[in-house]
Formats: sequence, structure tokens, C-alpha cells
Amino acid sequence: MSDLWQWQGAGLVAFVALLLLIAVTNLHYLRRLGTYCPLAALPRVSMLVPARNEERSIERCLRSLLDQQYPDFEVIVLDDQSTDRTPALAADLAGREPRLYAIEGKPPPAGWLGKHWACHQLAKSASGNLLLFTDADTVHDPQALAAAVAALSAEKADLLSAMPRQEVVTWSEKLVLPVLPWSFFAFLPLGIAFRLRSPSLAAAVGQFMLFRRSAYEQVGGHAAVRQDVVDDIALARRIKYHGLRWRLVDGGDRLRCRMYRSWTEIRDGFSKNLLGAFGYRLALFSFVWLWLGVAFWQPLATLGLFAAGVTLPSYAPAQAIAAMVLSLALWSVSHRRFHFPLYLVPLYPISILLVQILAARSLLVTLAGRATWKGRSVAKPPRRARH
Repeated sequence: MSDLWQWQGAGLVAFVALLLLIAVTNLHYLRRLGTYCPLAALPRVSMLVPARNEERSIERCLRSLLDQQYPDFEVIVLDDQSTDRTPALAADLAGREPRLYAIEGKPPPAGWLGKHWACHQLAKSASGNLLLFTDADTVHDPQALAAAVAALSAEKADLLSAMPRQEVVTWSEKLVLPVLPWSFFAFLPLGIAFRLRSPSLAAAVGQFMLFRRSAYEQVGGHAAVRQDVVDDIALARRIKYHGLRWRLVDGGDRLRCRMYRSWTEIRDGFSKNLLGAFGYRLALFSFVWLWLGVAFWQPLATLGLFAAGVTLPSYAPAQAIAAMVLSLALWSVSHRRFHFPLYLVPLYPISILLVQILAARSLLVTLAGRATWKGRSVAKPPRRARH
């Protein structure tokens, strides 16, 4: 038993060290959006915004898109059957801005998720050579579009996705949302992912996805992922599956987003997405979240038992301290890169615990067919090949 404890503790230290190594190398490979040389010739871009019940953010988003310092673009916002003032606000602004078009979305057909159907309609209405899908809660710096097009060209990419700076205000946002960029940063070695064709080594952020129109159509667009709740990751994987080029960049200096504003919104959003992000593979999903709980809570528990006078193997406290130091370094690297307050770093065990609770809820509500988002049911898709 003593040898098993020693090997398990050593394995835990090695695991966290590996995550730290991936994060440190990603500091190099995750380029910032504004570091690419500007282009002389700029193609026409259609900026596409699906909007359902977004009255609190839609104007700020649309104005930031219209303020882009870019010569040739259009903005199309589609009202996805909102029940608030979203369509009125969008239509009023469109009446004063010739480059903004506000259109009314049709009800989603059977077999389509609502946002995916909205994006499909937007793409059909677009005239640009490049298609930028962005969310209504995202705010864009005036240089964001030019910087993204320059990055797409320099990287010879068919899909460029940028990670916005996540605005966190409430404590639920501060504790939970940093886990999202952290998960990309610590588990996706970009130096390898950019080189290998494997679709599993791809990720994207739906808040900013810039496609070459030809690539979007080649992979089937949103029609091909009509039932994938995590359409951003599904589309990135289809890009790689078809032999096209995908890149992920850090857009924190050019893009801002406040995804959720309350624990209820966080609960519903994570419950909708977490199991889907694992392709509904229950064994993998359960193992990952149980292991993350062990990795980030066991060292703390070990030191607590040691401080309470419980007799432990002599090496156990040293292993626990090593794991905690590495964990603090890992979360510090991620928080600093993605502009989260550093005073949140020591609270990483609470962040993991909260997301474990959300993961358990995601499992329960998805399997029961009770996952919802913005008043719509989000059913688990039928089993099929997922690229």
C-alpha cells in the first residue's frame, strides 16, 4: 500500500508538471492577435451575429463592429425569435447604418439547434469572401477585424479563432470562467496540434471564428454540425478532418466578452456544453473530472491531514507540496496570460470543485433530455461519426 501511495503521488506531481510544460510552451505558440503585419489588399468580410434575447448587449456589440477600421465589410444581425427588445434595437440601428443589415430568422427546422440554424441563415445572406461569426455579447476593438484578417493571411489559415478577454464581475464568474481558457492552455499543446491533422487536436471559440468562405462551404458549414451543441469545436475538427488549416490565437488585446452574468446563466451554459464537448463519451468525461478532482484536491487534503497530526508516509507531505507549487505556477501562467486577477490563483481548488459540480449536472440533465438554453431544449444528438 505504501508503494502504491508513493507511485500515485509521484504520478500526480508528474501530471501537473506536464500541464505546466504544455502551458509554458503555449505561451510561444498562442500568438497575440495584434502581432501580425497588416495587409495592403483586404478582402470583403461579412460579420455575422446571431442574436436571441440579447437586449442588454446587442447595441454595444453592433456598434463595435460598425466602428471597425477596415475598408470593405458588412454586418448582418439575425434575430433568432427573441422575446425581448433585441429585434427593435437591431432594426433601429440598421435604419441609421447603411453597412448593417437586420434580418428576421425563421424557426429552426426539425433536427437543428437554434443558434446553428441562425448561423446557417446568416451565411446564406452574406456577400463576403471571409465570414466572421461572432456572439452578441462580444465587443471588438476598432483594429480587431484588420488584425484578424492579417493573422488569417499570415498563417495561411482556413479558420482563425480568437480567444477574447473574458470579463468577470461576480464571484461565480471569477471562480468558474477562468477554467475555460485554462483548459485550452493546459491540455492542448498547440505546437503539436498545429502540425498534426488529427481532428481531436483542434479547438475554437464561437465568440470569434473567421472562415474563408470556400473552406466553410467545403466542410459543410453549420449544416454539417446542426446537432453538435459545441459547434465551434465541431467546426474546427471538420476543418482539420478535411485537410484544411486551423489556427487559434489570443485575442485578449482586441476582443472582450462577458459570457455570463449570474450563477444561473453559468449553470445552464455549462450544463448544456460540458458533456457535449467530450462527444458524449461518458467514461472519458467521468474519468477526466474525477481525476482533476484528485489532482487538485488530494495535495491540499494530504497537507491538511499532516497538519492535523495524522501519521502519513514520510514522502507524502513533500509530494503534496510539490504538486501544489506546480499547480500554483500553472494557474498563475494561465491567469496572467488571460487577464484574470492573480488573487484568484490560490482559489483554483474551488474553481475545479465548482466545475465538477457543473459537470455532474451536465451529465444528469443531458442524459435526462432536460438541457436547455434561452428557453429551448438542447437534446443529445443521435449517435454518429463526429468530425
